[in-house]
Amino acid sequence: MQLDIQSRGFALTDALRSYTLKRLRFALGRNDNIVMRARIRLADINGPRGGVDKRCQIELALAGQANIMIEDTETDLYFAIDRACDRAMRTLSRRLVRSRQHFHEVLVFPQPLTNLQ
Repeated sequence: MQLDIQSRGFALTDALRSYTLKRLRFALGRNDNIVMRARIRLADINGPRGGVDKRCQIELALAGQANIMIEDTETDLYFAIDRACDRAMRTLSRRLVRSRQHFHEVLVFPQPLTNLQ
């Protein structure tokens, strides 16, 4: 899996980069082989003015499926990273369950051929 972390409005420290990578790898867990690329964008929207302005965007490029895009905005950047990673984990799990169900329905229960002459 290719990982890309970008920051806007502040310098990306080694500690923040390490935390983000650790948190995302933990969230993806055993499903990380499905993810081809993960792009994480961290931003401080309002700059030094404060407020609910720390944003974490996660884009997961999946093999053979549409991308997953998650965004979360909080007052604390670490909390925004945690929530975005949790949501990415749930969304990826839900997407994989649906695709497995569809695959199972197509292979195990094919539609009958009705217009045969």
